[in-house]
Amino acid sequence: MAKCISILGSTGSIGTQALQVVRVLGIKVIALTANKNIDLVEKQAREFNPKLVSVTNEQDAMELARRLSDTDTEVVWGIDGLVKAATMEEADTVLTAVVGISGLIPTLSAIKAGKNIALANKETLVTAGSLVMREAMINEVSIIPVDSEHSAIFQVLQGSNIKDVERLIITASGGPFRGMSKDQLSKVTLDDALRHPNWNMGKKITIDSATLMNKGLEVIEAKYLFDMPVDKIDVVVHPQSIVHSMVEYIDGSIIAQMGVPSMLTPIQYALTFPERRKNSFTRLDFTKMGTLNFEQPNLDLFSCLRLAFDALAAGGNATVVLNAANELAVELFLQSKISFIDIPILIENSLKNYNHIINPNIDDIINTDRICREFINAHFMK
Repeated sequence: MAKCISILGSTGSIGTQALQVVRVLGIKVIALTANKNIDLVEKQAREFNPKLVSVTNEQDAMELARRLSDTDTEVVWGIDGLVKAATMEEADTVLTAVVGISGLIPTLSAIKAGKNIALANKETLVTAGSLVMREAMINEVSIIPVDSEHSAIFQVLQGSNIKDVERLIITASGGPFRGMSKDQLSKVTLDDALRHPNWNMGKKITIDSATLMNKGLEVIEAKYLFDMPVDKIDVVVHPQSIVHSMVEYIDGSIIAQMGVPSMLTPIQYALTFPERRKNSFTRLDFTKMGTLNFEQPNLDLFSCLRLAFDALAAGGNATVVLNAANELAVELFLQSKISFIDIPILIENSLKNYNHIINPNIDDIINTDRICREFINAHFMK
């Protein structure tokens, strides 16, 4: 069990829920990082008394330092601040819950510093899965998934031989637009897309869930987390979000991990692994659950999932392009600059215009991300 942690992204959905778990478990928090919500991170710093807090820009850091001048907490900023938080000597575990590729460098830095990783940042493995898993092996650190789907698979696999796995089955709620026609999708609004039927999440991941890109990113993550070929990873739509994911074994047995739609349990498991700790979180009541439904995802209407499979099959830096294009497309949609159905179009055009690198190093990954964003800015933001 983690005894002292740094939380990267403490003011987001995962970060705030992680602090709920930390309160119960009594884990020491050594560092917190936030983007721009200095009001909330100030409250967190006063409650948890970390040695270090990092924010995105210098101006916010100066204001936060002024507010926390009566404490012993050091305030830093930028990517250097993220890396410092991720490599604090006292921390044995780093919970990475920042959004986007900004989580890659601090996560790699934490791994090289010998920290175990509770991973909630999808983009780390999506953009650099081979590099990250290789560094984890070299430095003998554990990467424990926080996402409910990967946590489910991770839990099911405990005590099993990975060679006995026939396939991984990742479940998807289907988002708020499941069953809609193309014409209906062309008319959805930002408010529509932000109303997820089951989960309370941040804006970016909520939009990813609505487009099914979230599942595409999870497929890529699963390949690297569990060293599983893509043809052994399936996605099924499960609207109730009770079965978080399943593993099918070579004898035909399928084992599922189930629970209410809440991130608290997978966060706690990532922080207490290999132990389990009693808690007062909401329990699943089978007598009130009703029918569980499963169906195939519609890859024609929700083409983001198809694009993710295509990028993974292409290999190399294709998934970096996929991720960068998706991040920027979601940002544009959140700013009401493009429509919902423009998101996959922008991503597909980006995947048709990049220099393919088979075995990218970290500089190749960063450069591919930058070039893709420049391409989008030049061609889609006029």
